[in-house]
Amino acid sequence: MIRIAIIGGIGSGKTFISKLFGYPVFNADTSVANIYSKDRNVYLGLKKILPEYFSSFPVKKKQLIRAILKNKDNLQKISSIVHPAVRKNLKIFIKKNKKSKMVILDIPLFLENKLNKKNDVIIFVQSDQTKILKRLKKRKNFNKLIFNKLKKTQLPLSKKRAKCHYVIKNNFNIKLVNKRVKEILRSISL
Repeated sequence: MIRIAIIGGIGSGKTFISKLFGYPVFNADTSVANIYSKDRNVYLGLKKILPEYFSSFPVKKKQLIRAILKNKDNLQKISSIVHPAVRKNLKIFIKKNKKSKMVILDIPLFLENKLNKKNDVIIFVQSDQTKILKRLKKRKNFNKLIFNKLKKTQLPLSKKRAKCHYVIKNNFNIKLVNKRVKEILRSISL
């Protein structure tokens, strides 16, 4: 099985591009949302380390935002509880799809969390930062302070790009992006 990791900045279009490959996709953001809504053990872990923010299950976005904005160390504390659960979900996904020719890993902190393996194919999604910010501001509940804190947890985009095998320039034109995805798939399949 070929593991293809899609990485890039927040709002660069990783999730959309992941789906264009036509193979099973592990989306870390969706996994995290499911963990917050369904995993009582994660809630109990968060309640134990940050009881002043987490008082009821399921974990709510406003609780997370309040905790992250109050203290810069809280994001790291939250990650220390949530990331192991995401890794567990990733292992289940890989096992479930072991017969698939390829799997797509849409994991924003793929390199930062050292999830990459020697034979992984890593694709960097490059997008215009001003277009990204404009698109993000249209999202419901967009919070620029949270955006900036999350951005700080990621490697600089130049370092991410340097570790990649392929680059997809996402100018938010579906035809051009789809064409690039097909080129990459042909190249990988050779």
